[in-house]
Amino acid sequence: MYVTASTGAADLWDRVFGSQSDPDQWVVFATATLALAAVVPHNIWRLSRNAITIAHEGGHGVVALVSGRRLDGIRLHSDTSGLTVSRGKPSGLGMILTAAAGYTAPPLLGLGGAALLAAGHITALLWLATALLVALLVMIRNAYGALTVILTGGTFVLVSWLAGPQVQAAFAYVVVWFLLLGGVRPAFELQGKRRRGGAGDSDADQLSRLTHVPAGMWLFFFHAVSLCSLLGGGRWLLGL
Repeated sequence: MYVTASTGAADLWDRVFGSQSDPDQWVVFATATLALAAVVPHNIWRLSRNAITIAHEGGHGVVALVSGRRLDGIRLHSDTSGLTVSRGKPSGLGMILTAAAGYTAPPLLGLGGAALLAAGHITALLWLATALLVALLVMIRNAYGALTVILTGGTFVLVSWLAGPQVQAAFAYVVVWFLLLGGVRPAFELQGKRRRGGAGDSDADQLSRLTHVPAGMWLFFFHAVSLCSLLGGGRWLLGL
């Protein structure tokens, strides 16, 4: 009995944290194309942007907790907006990091995912993403947000347990490409809104009030993080 349990645990460990073979190069390009098709067309982006909002608000929530703030909850809305409420000092490093985490979370998650895929850890990526979604679900405070996270997490669970290695690899590459590519567009959308006089209480404006650094500089920071993550993550995914 003990030997059987130990063997089963070892097999599970190897399955999750062992390395898998890289997919064919055409799969890498095909998944990049699929991710791009989910980001560029406006009608599709209105739906797929929900996944970026999950990462955005999750970034706010995780950094708030890590920096010692009290997280009251996260709300995700059907218009792809979101709200993360935390308590603590209204200024200081913790608040700055929390505010800066939103727009930078999706591309940085994509960069981390690209590093895992480059190392062959496809299954580990899927399981880690599932664990993060479960943790995020605990923070959600509205029905639409809970439904969105459950559907997203359920997809990861189904692929992780039921799909074969090739499907898992293709799915993981689509997800990472989407985070890298989809992480670029929101900063440009914010820039457009601010140019038209909107988004006066955006993350960039909040950071400007907290740091006395112009909001445009924080917007440049969001652009730099997302574009550099896309460049670095893309090179890893393409094996360059």
